[in-house]
Amino acid sequence: MNDLLTIEQLGRSGIERILDRADEFGGIAAREVQKVPALRGKLVINLFYEASTRTTSSFELAAKRLSADVISVRSSGSSVEKGESFKDTVATLDAYDPAAIVLRHPRAGAAALMTRWTNAAVVNAGDGAHAHPTQALLDAQTLRSHFGSLDGRVIWIVGDVAHSRVARSTATALNLLGARVVLCAPPTLMPPMIGMALGCETTHSLDGLEEADAVYALRMQHERMRGGDIPSLAEYARCYRIGLERMRPGQVLMHPGPVNRGVEVTGAAVDSPASLITRQVSAGVAVRMAVLYELVAGSELATPRAAEVAA
Repeated sequence: MNDLLTIEQLGRSGIERILDRADEFGGIAAREVQKVPALRGKLVINLFYEASTRTTSSFELAAKRLSADVISVRSSGSSVEKGESFKDTVATLDAYDPAAIVLRHPRAGAAALMTRWTNAAVVNAGDGAHAHPTQALLDAQTLRSHFGSLDGRVIWIVGDVAHSRVARSTATALNLLGARVVLCAPPTLMPPMIGMALGCETTHSLDGLEEADAVYALRMQHERMRGGDIPSLAEYARCYRIGLERMRPGQVLMHPGPVNRGVEVTGAAVDSPASLITRQVSAGVAVRMAVLYELVAGSELATPRAAEVAA
């Protein structure tokens, strides 16, 4: 595997291989020295064109725990603000000879485009509303550590499906691992045919939520909305907000963060024992260690990709 652009490219066996390796890396945080020398002498660059707390910090920590050198570049405060093109930014960073570049970008397909301009392994850390494969992996890891096998488990994903790369990638990953996934959203936030495309059931109502083993609330992505998607946040919350009163005993709650308390979920639900949200954050470090290890340490076994493709 040269790059990680989508969850689909892994298949069930690839997902399970990475999650098994993440299990092995999970114990490093409990050691006195929280590092292994797997990527010593390698450079990992984080290039983020969108705001991020969890993803960028966990990728930084993952690379450092693998003993890699790390550079983090955000478009704010960089030459991007001076008009530098995406291609030229990649060329500049590629001159440092990185082993991997982790990219977050507001445009779908940006990570795939980057692979034309670098021989570094490219990790898609979110491209528009298209894909977020490492989020899907950490979600799967969180649920697997809680339930064991996901075969036959019922997972409801509720909220802004239309603008969510998390919904697309996580639904695909959970399907591949044998779960039954139900997407729930207002009609204006549910793209036509998305259920067929992802192999999921769809509904516009929380009726039947009690069947779910896990409820995954999505963030309302105001920055991607153009107006008119919902009547108001208050109306959305009335119909779709997940609170303890809507959850049955034994159900667990997940959210990709950042949480808009009182909109997608109630504060009481976030802070309750049913919440796995902080466990998702913790899982992100080990999962991203596993991804970087797979791409970089295994790169000598992979066929080199030619980066000198004319733009």
